Amino acid sequence: MRTKRTGGHHVAEELAAELGMHWAHEAAGIPRGVNPVKRQWWLDFEEPIDLHDSGDTGVALLSRLPLTDVRRIDLPWQECQWRPRLAIAATISVGPQQVRIFNAHVDPHAAVDGQLAQLEAIATQTEATTLPTIVLGDFNTLSRQKCIETREFFEARGYTTPFPTGTATWRTTVLKMHADWIFVRGVKIERWGVARPLNVSDHWPIWAEVVVE
Repeated sequence: MRTKRTGGHHVAEELAAELGMHWAHEAAGIPRGVNPVKRQWWLDFEEPIDLHDSGDTGVALLSRLPLTDVRRIDLPWQECQWRPRLAIAATISVGPQQVRIFNAHVDPHAAVDGQLAQLEAIATQTEATTLPTIVLGDFNTLSRQKCIETREFFEARGYTTPFPTGTATWRTTVLKMHADWIFVRGVKIERWGVARPLNVSDHWPIWAEVVVE
């Protein structure tokens, strides 16, 4: 959001304007004066924001349908003090039916238990609604064990996903891992995929066609 690395652009706002879509954004609230430190070698690149950069980062939702009841969800974050983690929730109406959507960005630096603590914070909010629910985003499950634990976490709460564990959605020059997921409860996914021809990010976009029954 208007950082130097985005050229001062508010990416969510401008992308929504170009596409004629509704949008919601929550800023992470990068703490100033907290220097990033080196962690696992494959995470050292992670979106550094200069200490004096007036911009911020965060999570967003874009929708062709109006977004209502937008809510920020702060996730517990311990391993990466220079990068707060959060999720955003909103409701859309598909005809007479409402659907609650959650978009999350989980900490890649956290161990399995740290990531599960962040998922618990999301689940607390998902369990507070009786609406059909979609939980999606970058879960940073950068190991097979994290993939297994995340999938089991949501399946134990009645969610399903069409993505086989191990589906590559994130890559470096040498690694390909399953970082991004779509979990649903109360709706049906008819088609899904990974848009691997698109190389606009270190993540390949994932997509699903959802039917509200």
